[in-house]
Amino acid sequence: MEEVKIEKASAADADVLQQIGRQTFTETFAASNDAGNLREYLEEAFSREKLTAELGNPDSCFYFALIGDKVVGYLKLNTGIAQTERQDEEAVEIERIYVLTDYHGRKVGQLLLNQAVRLAIGRQSPYVWLGVWEKNPRAIRFYQKNGFVAFDKHIFRLGAEVQTDIMMKKVLQEPKKLSV
Repeated sequence: MEEVKIEKASAADADVLQQIGRQTFTETFAASNDAGNLREYLEEAFSREKLTAELGNPDSCFYFALIGDKVVGYLKLNTGIAQTERQDEEAVEIERIYVLTDYHGRKVGQLLLNQAVRLAIGRQSPYVWLGVWEKNPRAIRFYQKNGFVAFDKHIFRLGAEVQTDIMMKKVLQEPKKLSV
């Protein structure tokens, strides 16, 4: 099996990010969602303008998974005010981990998740968290296998449709106890 490299994306990568983002999201959710809602979401969430702004946000970062020169997946992390739902200021949100369907089962998602956890530990974050669609059992099992536990729910809008995401987190370090 070819080696998977993880590389940080830069502002110059907006077009590549747009392509991999739209393709992986479509592969993951097209069969389970209304085509119009999906199209609306893709146009908004993966517009070049929005991705360029996100790539330039110091509280967000993207990483590509590459096999050779081919981008086969990506990761988006948020901290501070960039978190989609404000959690602990020091927490790290995994907003997106997506892998092309043809590369499922090759541990690409695991490598991207490991990258996220390594970066969060390096920041001394108390935990990493994410939202996962309640109708995506494959992803839920993946996160559970990696030590994530459900702690809440939130709303995710896919076009005109309101969906429910399960919020999950993985504790990285115990909260500091105050002595009395």
